[in-house]
Formats: sequence, structure tokens, C-alpha cells
Amino acid sequence: MRREDNPGYKAPVPRKYLLLIGLALGVVLFDQWAKYQVIAALTTRFDDRPSLSGRLAALYGRAPPEGQDGNHFHARRSISLSEDFFRLRYAENPGAAWGLFRSLPEGVRGPLFHLVSLGAVALISFYFTRLTGDRAERWALYGLPLVMGGAIGNYVDRLARGFVIDFLEAHWMDRAAWPSFNVADSAICLGVGMLVVDAFVRRERPGGAPASSPPSAAP
Repeated sequence: MRREDNPGYKAPVPRKYLLLIGLALGVVLFDQWAKYQVIAALTTRFDDRPSLSGRLAALYGRAPPEGQDGNHFHARRSISLSEDFFRLRYAENPGAAWGLFRSLPEGVRGPLFHLVSLGAVALISFYFTRLTGDRAERWALYGLPLVMGGAIGNYVDRLARGFVIDFLEAHWMDRAAWPSFNVADSAICLGVGMLVVDAFVRRERPGGAPASSPPSAAP
């Protein structure tokens, strides 16, 4: 009797879904770990909380009111990785990536970001189910989980405290600076870049036959 004919037989989970879950979860965990380390090293939030449980409660619990610097968590220092080009500096972003829409009223901004985050995850999941797992789809197979993991990583921040923690700052001798970002933002940008490559790679198969695959989705 074939295994498929056994009433208790369960078909194995396709490898592409293991890739989606594993890569997206890896991005979320690495993003949250990095933010935990930044809070510990660059702010005073954990100063009176020696235990791990206390620190996690401080990180994911309700944030204190804004201070004079406009931040909920007080920054005490920054770390220069390259004096003229790159540093680690704590920042809070109540808006979208790179501070977009941060000036919107909280009553509008909160529901909008919830809707956008959940919609992005749903859209990515829909397009991922349409992938066959073929080698020609490798850019999309890795790009979509990266975008999903980044979207979820920042969404965790918004659910926990209403703002996203940023800490990566690229600048040019302090005369010009790129808006602060984080690991989740980096994963989203990398994933979108891979989807752009996928759109060109799979536009036509060798011999001129059109690729039978769904269009790539932007988050």
C-alpha cells in the first residue's frame, strides 16, 4: 500500500515553505536581538533592570513618556564605526521606513501602519504560494521571506511600544546623513532588490518562452 493511501499519512511540508518560515523568522529574531543589544548599550532603559525578564518587560512593555530629547528611551552615547561615514546611534521612528509619515496624528498613523503591515504579509504570502520552487525562482524564493521578516520585525516594535527602534546611521562627515534604519529595514531593502532582479531574470525563459510565474510583489 502506498503511503498516500494510508489514512494517517501526512504529506511533507514543501521545502519552499520551510524556507519562508525559517528565513523570515531568522530575520525577526536577529532584528529583535539587535534592538535589545542597542537598548542595553546605547540607552539607560535597562540600567535599573539587571534580570533578563525585567529587561524584556522594559523593552516590550508600555514605553515611558517622551523626554526632552523627544525620545521615550534616554540615549546616553553613540558608537562611531567609521568617524566620517557610519555610526550606531539610538533613534525612535514613529513613522514608516526612514521616518515617512511620522507627522501624521497617532489616531491615523497607528491604524494605517497596522493595515499596511498586515496587508504586506498577506500579499507576500499569496505570491509565495504561487511559486513552484523552481531554481529559476531563486531570487523570489529568498527575496519574499526577507521582506516578510523585515515587515514583521518592525511590526513587533509598533505593537509593543508604538515606534520602531533605529540605530544604523550612514553620514558624510556629519554634513549629510541618510535617515536612520535597522536590521528589518535592511532586510526589506535587500529583499526588494532581489525581487527586482527576479522580475528581469524570469521575464523570459531561454529560447524566448515566457516564464509561467506570478509577478513579484513590492511590500
